[in-house]
Amino acid sequence: MREAGKIVSGTDAVCDELNRNKVKLLIVAKDASQKTVDNIKFLAQRRKVPVLVIGTIENNSRAIGRSNRAVIGVKDKNITEGIKKICGGEAFGEN
Repeated sequence: MREAGKIVSGTDAVCDELNRNKVKLLIVAKDASQKTVDNIKFLAQRRKVPVLVIGTIENNSRAIGRSNRAVIGVKDKNITEGIKKICGGEAFGEN
């Protein structure tokens, strides 16, 4: 997925893509710093992008084949819909 440009990871890269209106869903690790969480949630609210706080930095990073990624931006609508189905409506989109 990463090579196909369907996701972006890392706070700076995600913020850049958010500002370009490319991100459809944000995944933030539960153990991300409060500053990172606040910054991402603020930008997400402005852009009306749902935020899902789930997993740990280690687990989420491993899932995308990277290291030390607290924030992942999903740019693909189909992947976003799949995650939405898996997580259910309760946690999805809570900013």
